[in-house]
Amino acid sequence: MSDIIQLLPDSVANQIAAGEVIQRPASVIKELVENSVDAGAKNIDVLVTDAGRTAIQVIDDGKGMSETDARLAFDRHATSKIRKADDLFSLHTMGFRGEALPSIAAVAQVELKTKLRGEEIGTLLSISGSKVTGQEPCSCPEGSNFLVENLFFNVPARRKFLKSNTTELNNIITAFQRIALVYPQIKFSLQSNGTEVYNLPVGSAKQRIVDIFGKKMSQELLPVGVQTTLCNISGFVGKPEAARKKGARQFFFVNGRYMKHPYFNKAVQSAFERLIPSGEQVPYFIYFDVDPHNIDVNIHPTKTEIKFENEQAIWQILAAAVKEAVGKFSEVPTIDFDMEGVPEIPVYDPSRKVSAPKINVDPQYNPFKNPVQQHQAVTQRNWQSLYEVVRHESSQETEMFPEETPSASDENLIAEKSPTHYQYKATYIMTAVKSGLMIIDQHRAHVRILYERYMKQLASNRRLPQKELFPEVVHFSPSEVVMLKKVLPEMNALGFELTDMGDNSYAVNAIPSGLEGVSVSKLVADMIDAAVNKDATVHEEINRSLALSLARSAAIPRGQVLGNDEMESVINDLFACGNVNYTPDGKKILFILPQQDIERMMGH
Repeated sequence: MSDIIQLLPDSVANQIAAGEVIQRPASVIKELVENSVDAGAKNIDVLVTDAGRTAIQVIDDGKGMSETDARLAFDRHATSKIRKADDLFSLHTMGFRGEALPSIAAVAQVELKTKLRGEEIGTLLSISGSKVTGQEPCSCPEGSNFLVENLFFNVPARRKFLKSNTTELNNIITAFQRIALVYPQIKFSLQSNGTEVYNLPVGSAKQRIVDIFGKKMSQELLPVGVQTTLCNISGFVGKPEAARKKGARQFFFVNGRYMKHPYFNKAVQSAFERLIPSGEQVPYFIYFDVDPHNIDVNIHPTKTEIKFENEQAIWQILAAAVKEAVGKFSEVPTIDFDMEGVPEIPVYDPSRKVSAPKINVDPQYNPFKNPVQQHQAVTQRNWQSLYEVVRHESSQETEMFPEETPSASDENLIAEKSPTHYQYKATYIMTAVKSGLMIIDQHRAHVRILYERYMKQLASNRRLPQKELFPEVVHFSPSEVVMLKKVLPEMNALGFELTDMGDNSYAVNAIPSGLEGVSVSKLVADMIDAAVNKDATVHEEINRSLALSLARSAAIPRGQVLGNDEMESVINDLFACGNVNYTPDGKKILFILPQQDIERMMGH
């Protein structure tokens, strides 16, 4: 029997490794920019063409590479960070994976220009599909200049499954943000098809957050900081009013590396219990400084998952630090009295005689002879007659719409076809169900009913723009502007008119008719988040906001008394809806008190 196991050629092995490391253009940028950071660069420029499909270029002014190092860097398992296995658990750098550059070169055409600091001549290296196609001396600035072209040119299946340019550019921006947020001491820039997306100067950590996500973020952040023997935690967490259902900016960094950590996310959110609506999330930018021996960063190919040795203890530290930050913000500020123009309070002088204040009383004053008081007395005497008039008008209305008193046979019929419901405090509808007692919030139930009705009506209707008397100016982050430009044509077709004011700001000159009273900035932000997350089209997002606004204004208010037939209609219409448990904005509509709980409370 012949042998069937063979060693793979290097080119095939590199393509397999590339499948784990290089998933999309954003992966290339992450690897190259991390290498630039490790090279001690003070300026890093990223340029992409067609969201990285055509070209990706990363230019830095780091220490550069020698001719030999430039060649070795593209060999598998070649690294400057690791000499022995123990080094894996004491890493302080970003790019230590040996497969990064060879993986990129396996699925693209790469050109590298690099020069060591102090050298006169640099090196030009060209590689295509893992094969070196050229190496020669060249004149270039100190540092490294990577040009990656035609990504996945030799793996058509991988190239075919890339998403749209908008989605891939959004992934590139996300990868870029995760690194730029950690290194405010480095100047970064990002260009897409020749248009500048980011130009981030050197500054503080908070300034870097504001430069990336917009000026509004400056007013929404609370500082977080704590130092312990286990770890040091610093950064910022959003104020309660910064909470959002979608698109909350949430970042954890460990020793300068971005990570996802649902367990620690719960620690942050625990500090906001009862402060924000259910289902909403606050933004945060939390930086952990941990001994590298106490974490393992090599448990996932993309290094976004990190294992901690003392996870539970760090959870407690993080939760306490965030609660302290939120608690300081929630404290009532001291009152700063404006003393200008207020007479000075005299200092007590014991030599001066002080007499008690005297009260002057007019014994002749009779309040019942005062004209104003007499008028009030007449009003009080006329109250009962006024009440009689109101009661009489109310009885006339009752006669116009009399409630029929059913006979015994009619009552039996109603019991069969229309069960009796009860209204509690003109707010809740109570009705018996098989499992117990169901309690329905009448206003929220009617909001859900009307919302679904309006959504059907709005699906096919085109709305005209409604001009704003005082246009609202909305500020966006650079990444949001990229997505906004993508969805603007659809927004214009729906009745929006936005004017670019420069500096990532837009004036909303008109909105679709029917959206009066809706928060324009929140609506536009929700539409952009929907477009980014692909969970709704812009048209759907506008319809949702309009339908919810109309439903809230037209729904039965709390406090309105309902007859049995009206309550029956609400219940029937509610249970014909697609979602009977929650309003469109996530508020609970009904609650069932189980029968066994009722019997237990009654002592049965």
